Amino acid sequence: MKATFNKKEKLKSKKEIELLFSEGKSISKYPIRLVYRKSLFEQNVTIKAGVSVSKRHFKNAVDRNLIKRLLRESYRKNKYIVPNTTHQFTFMFLYSGKEIPEYSLVEFKIKGILQKFVEQEITSK
Repeated sequence: MKATFNKKEKLKSKKEIELLFSEGKSISKYPIRLVYRKSLFEQNVTIKAGVSVSKRHFKNAVDRNLIKRLLRESYRKNKYIVPNTTHQFTFMFLYSGKEIPEYSLVEFKIKGILQKFVEQEITSK
């Protein structure tokens, strides 16, 4: 699996995002939470992912954008943990901490979340 995060893999559809939050399941490792859902989309990608940071905790857009970049980069580098399956999923990574994290912390938590996702959804079936 290539370590890229191109346009096809980004979650942009408002309809998909609404379904994700209404019907999705959640995995959490503070300060990051993954909301995921099995879904179907036309592109031949297995996972569409998005990131979000609360405006309540980070008033400055610069800070929110920095954290979103950290989340996207650590997902991009570690998405190989989730094997290619016949199912398609939508992911949303939410950052709920109150201070700007170090990249090493974000990467460690993303790895843990992805491994937990594989244990729950892929290997249990």
